Amino acid sequence: MLSRERIVVAAVELLDTAGEGALTVRTLSERLATGSGAIYHHVGRRNELLQAAIETVIGDALAATGTGAGGTPEDEVRAAALALFDAVTEHPWLAAQLAVQITRNPWGAVTLRVFESIGRPMLALGVPRRDWFATTSTLVHYILGATTQNSQAPQGAGGGAAPGGEAGRAEFLDAAARAWQDVDPGDYPFVRAIAGQMREHDDRRQFRTGIDLVLKGITAAHPPVKKSRGARRVP
Repeated sequence: MLSRERIVVAAVELLDTAGEGALTVRTLSERLATGSGAIYHHVGRRNELLQAAIETVIGDALAATGTGAGGTPEDEVRAAALALFDAVTEHPWLAAQLAVQITRNPWGAVTLRVFESIGRPMLALGVPRRDWFATTSTLVHYILGATTQNSQAPQGAGGGAAPGGEAGRAEFLDAAARAWQDVDPGDYPFVRAIAGQMREHDDRRQFRTGIDLVLKGITAAHPPVKKSRGARRVP
């Protein structure tokens, strides 16, 4: 039986295999062997289909992190951030759409979910209320930038299932590293020094390193306050 859930799953599959440009009501109707009227009835037009696909992928990714179910506040932030990174890696079309959601639809379900998952641990991290928005936005902006860059990597890069796989990724990184090693050492001593690290780096590990650096900055800026007996800290 055709349902909204089945239509959205099919839309995500179409986006994954053929890209955003391939998502149309007509194409989806053909894949589901149904009429366009059924798509309109259950979900809506193309924009509604795309929105539903985005909300479903992001919602499923963040729901799987178990935010608030134990662990340190830092663990909660890392779990949510890595869930978003992995979702974009699995669904390359999602990166640009996630950025659009955050910047142009701040009242939408996707933006609310992302900010809630990343921002909820701020109190436990000791961040004063006046800094909650700025601190959470900094983390979200890093996540958006890193995931978008990763989604634009060449075939096989980033751990995705694109043709070429790890062999294609290794070939690209090797070519980039050799190019860095060949630059003038007088002009680019630092670039030459890190050429080998470019060849060997892992995108997901690098992403997590960035999250850890931001978290260290947050905790350094807001160290725990020793409470005197009977005193409470008010954010």
